Amino acid sequence: MLYSSTRSASGPFVQSADAIKRGLAPDGGLYMPAEIPRINEDELEELARLPYPERAARILGKYLTDYTEEELLADCREAYGEERFPGGAAPLSDIDGNTVALELWHGPTCAFKDMALQIMPRLLSRALRKTGETKTALILVATSGDTGKAALEGYRDVPQTKIQVFYPADGVSRVQKLQMATQTGNNVNVTAIRGNFDDAQTGVKRIFSDQAIREKLGQAGVILSSANSINWGRLAPQIAYYVSAYCDMVTSSRIGMGDVVDVTVPTGNFGNIFAAYLAKKMGVPFGRLICASNRNDVLTEFFACGVYDRNRSFHTTMSPSMDILISSNLERLLFVKFGARRCKALMDQLASTGTYALTHEELTAIRADFVGYSADEEKTGEAIRLAWEAGYLADPHTAVGYAAIRADRNARDRSQKILLASTASPYKFAANVFRCLSGKEAASDLLALRELSALTSTPIPVPLQGIGERTVRFTGTVAPAEMPARVLEFAGL
Repeated sequence: MLYSSTRSASGPFVQSADAIKRGLAPDGGLYMPAEIPRINEDELEELARLPYPERAARILGKYLTDYTEEELLADCREAYGEERFPGGAAPLSDIDGNTVALELWHGPTCAFKDMALQIMPRLLSRALRKTGETKTALILVATSGDTGKAALEGYRDVPQTKIQVFYPADGVSRVQKLQMATQTGNNVNVTAIRGNFDDAQTGVKRIFSDQAIREKLGQAGVILSSANSINWGRLAPQIAYYVSAYCDMVTSSRIGMGDVVDVTVPTGNFGNIFAAYLAKKMGVPFGRLICASNRNDVLTEFFACGVYDRNRSFHTTMSPSMDILISSNLERLLFVKFGARRCKALMDQLASTGTYALTHEELTAIRADFVGYSADEEKTGEAIRLAWEAGYLADPHTAVGYAAIRADRNARDRSQKILLASTASPYKFAANVFRCLSGKEAASDLLALRELSALTSTPIPVPLQGIGERTVRFTGTVAPAEMPARVLEFAGL
């Protein structure tokens, strides 16, 4: 399978190993496969009989054709085994009669990012060997909370790699910050920035596109790569868990094979919901994709009127991983729907003005698959309470998705099954969940874990137990303009 940039239909084309190694295309675009492979009901029936690692390897094999079946199977078994995902990866849980949660947070950092970032370092290590790369890969990560810790844990002490994470100093929860600041490993570095996630993400992209920095690093034996969902090696594993979820809904008799299921995804950078879209394009019987946003509702407006406008106020919310105004993976959807030339024109317009608008025909094509809803803080809190009344303890991001489902049902009076991506453990945001359920403030952000456990009679996840007692290693904060210097310093320059 060959890959090209979303901004150039004529190439250059590269194999998947090259795409994963590079992360971002030279012209600033994102890598996409030349075609979307297909999957039929017979194959879904076959996959339904397999455990998750085997399912994931089969789906990845359709995209990463320069990796062998044996390589992918070995990596998936290692990534998704009992040690890292006790009880199994990506289980289903019922919230109400028609809403099924796809729980993606049972890995080592209690967030859905683990589903991709436990396998991705293995894919990158193989990519370096397959391409004959002898330099060290320096992984740059901008995070709104969960990607940072998941990437740090995934790449910790992986040979021939180093990882630098940037996060907004005041834009993550206390638990998220401590997860990153206490990270162990000899090849990791974490830095807060004075700004929001978009500032961090823009800073990382600028470093990637700065030829002078790349040359300096190259002379020191270092190449840049990414662990954000702009990297195909991060996005491809996410397709697998949507295919797997449909299989599990069938085997558990929640649906029959061929039944259409809508999918709701709490959305920030658009990678997770785009993976669901690709599963649908492959042939999984998904219906509408419900894009759930918090108060930063740039995507809700986009799906409503076809205008993407990042020139708006930025809001800090209780669902910080969705506090994003620049949804990078939306570019991939534009490429699939309208081609590279139109995609590049829209991205150029976004870069120069901060906004772009689709034609009526283009918006109609987008809305054939997607609908958007948003939930402010009040609606998010209400959704946390309503989910708990139904017997499900949801984190604020998952609650935004549940609020979107309720709004959609009120608008459309639909009763078919909806798959909701449950993206994080509620204990990562214990203080806010406790407040929403009890009406009281927690004694502190860290004591909130115990208070929430006592209130709900649910256990604190093992990876979060005792987090306040771990040694803090990283305390630095820089301005966005200082990010390049921090990267060069970490590289030893």
